Amino acid sequence: MTLTALSEATGICKSTLSGLETGQCLASLKLLPLAQAYRVPLDDLVGAPEVGDPLIRLKATNVNGRTVLPLTRSPGGVQAWKIIVPASNSEPAPKSHEGYEWLFVLSGRMRLILGDHDLVLGAGEAAEFDTRVPHWFGGTGDRSAEILSMFGPQGERAHARARTVGKKAAAE
Repeated sequence: MTLTALSEATGICKSTLSGLETGQCLASLKLLPLAQAYRVPLDDLVGAPEVGDPLIRLKATNVNGRTVLPLTRSPGGVQAWKIIVPASNSEPAPKSHEGYEWLFVLSGRMRLILGDHDLVLGAGEAAEFDTRVPHWFGGTGDRSAEILSMFGPQGERAHARARTVGKKAAAE
């Protein structure tokens, strides 16, 4: 296709098309008619990086007797896992490290030792804490628990937001 024909098909002047072709002109939304004229995706025209598979392929691993499924795949930042904690009466061994953790119990019950606190969390309950505080979590001994865990670097916290349903929410 000639520059003249392309100019007529897209409404973009020949000098702009020539500048785009030689790299002397910066690309802009003017490329959309070009993509349509050539019948190619805009990403192909601008050399956009390919997007990887958006699906997270869960691959369970066994970590200290627990089944751990990663729910995020990028290194660094906040990481999420589904953890199945088996029923056991194992001896707590609290540890501390940099970071911040948020735990939510999906089913069953789990025991959380956090500093001087010895807690049992049931389905629907959550805890968040600075992991520099000595901590440990495990089974309660009656049955396994399924939990969601979000762990992030020091200073990053999970934020849960909920709106109240009813008269108060309607007034807002």
